[in-house]
Amino acid sequence: MIKIYHNPRCSKSRQGLEILENSGKEFETVKYLDTIPSTEELKEVISLLNISPIDLVRKNEKIWKEEYKGKELSDSEIIKAMVGNPKLIERPIVINGNKAVIGRPPETIKEII
Repeated sequence: MIKIYHNPRCSKSRQGLEILENSGKEFETVKYLDTIPSTEELKEVISLLNISPIDLVRKNEKIWKEEYKGKELSDSEIIKAMVGNPKLIERPIVINGNKAVIGRPPETIKEII
């Protein structure tokens, strides 16, 4: 089952959702600001994306700039920051089996569906 971590207020996330809707395939939508991923779930997503936790952080968010920017943080601390402040999680994220992409640009979603 395809899964999209989606923020309806984000234009790129809406574009990613539209790509999935137009694909005709079944998928699950997770509004991650409402249903916050657990630490374990976020670790799994990061592993599927094959990136470091810092690469999933939206570094231009106010909360990041005010509370975390310039600090030396471990991967665990970065994940904890994202779980505690899900606005920091880059979006949209689409997972299909053992493949995952960050939909920036949204067209990259087509690579895994």
